[in-house]
Amino acid sequence: MSKELTERERAEIAEIAALPDDEIDTVDIPEAPAENWAHARRGSAERRPKQPVTIRLDTDIVAWFRDHAPAGRYQSEINRVLRGYVDQAAKR
Repeated sequence: MSKELTERERAEIAEIAALPDDEIDTVDIPEAPAENWAHARRGSAERRPKQPVTIRLDTDIVAWFRDHAPAGRYQSEINRVLRGYVDQAAKR
């Protein structure tokens, strides 16, 4: 349960939001070390059910995705690329 902000809190937030990035003092915020991101994964706004399928793809296509997919998740990467294509096609 979140509480309502006071008028003063809203004013402070608006004042900070109006500042250019280079004028915001972040010296008390430590830089996140690289190991914090070792297990980070790109999330999805919604989880869709998956259906196992067998398809035949060109060898070089599969090799490219295996070489370029994060953490060897080439099937997820192929799905992400296809999702982007389908979403764009649906907008036409």
